[in-house]
Amino acid sequence: MQQLISPFGTPQDDVESLEALAAVYAYPEQVEHGRGWLRANMVSGLDGAARLAGLSEGLSGDADKRIFGVLRALADVVLVGAETVRAEGYRPARARADFAAARAAAGQAPAPAIAIVSRSLTLDLAAPLFTEPLVRTVVITTEDSPAEARKAVAELADVVVAGEGSVDLPAAVAALADRGWTRQLTEGGPRLLAQLAADGLLDELCLSLAPLLSGGDAPRILQGPQMPAAQRMRLVSLIEQKGFLFTRYLRQAGSAPDSP
Repeated sequence: MQQLISPFGTPQDDVESLEALAAVYAYPEQVEHGRGWLRANMVSGLDGAARLAGLSEGLSGDADKRIFGVLRALADVVLVGAETVRAEGYRPARARADFAAARAAAGQAPAPAIAIVSRSLTLDLAAPLFTEPLVRTVVITTEDSPAEARKAVAELADVVVAGEGSVDLPAAVAALADRGWTRQLTEGGPRLLAQLAADGLLDELCLSLAPLLSGGDAPRILQGPQMPAAQRMRLVSLIEQKGFLFTRYLRQAGSAPDSP
C-alpha cells in the first residue's frame, strides 16, 4: 500500500502495517475533550456505484477490508441504518488483539458498539448482533415506533428514542457522544449517510474507490434529497494499492450544508 498524500506532510512508501494505518486514520484531538467526531467509511466503483449485485462486498478488496478493520478498531461506536444491517448481514464488531492495549489505554471497550437507526424496528432479534455482542447493541428509534416491537428490542439492546416520525439524527449522534462514544464511525448505508450529511453531522469521509465499472441503478454513497448546498471537503490522505484508491477527506472549515 503506497501513500501518495499524507496527513503528516511526507508520504510513506509503505503503510501496510496496522500501526501505520492507525496513525493515518487517527481521530483528531477534539475527541479527547468530549466532542464527538463522525467519520464515514464507504466504498464505490469508478462510476459512483455504492453496490455491486446489491451489496458493497462486491466492490471491496483485501486492502479495503484491512482499512475497514482499522477504522472499526479505532471507533467507539459504529452507526448504521437498519436496511444495511439486513442487506449486509451485520454481525457484532469483534475485539482485535492488535488494538487491545491502545483501546484499554484510551478507556475504550474491547470492541465498538453497533448502533442501528430504525424507525420500524423490523430487526432480527435472533441474530448474533443481538445475542452475541461484546458491547450491547444500541437501537435508535422514534417516539412513535411500534410499542410492542420496542419492548422486545429493549430486552436485548439499549434503546435510544430520538425524534417523532423520523429519527432526529443530531439528537441521536449527541446521545452517543453523551455515553462517552466520541469516536464515531458510520458505514451508511447511502440513505443514512445522505441524511447525516444534510444535517451537517459528517466531519470526515473515508472513501475507497474500486477500479470497477458496473453501470446499472446502484445507489451512490449518498442517496437522498438534494442537499441545500454542496459541502466542501479537504483531501488529507491518499493511498493506492492494486488500482484501489483509499481517500480521507475532512470537512472544509466553515463548510456546512447551509454555507456553500
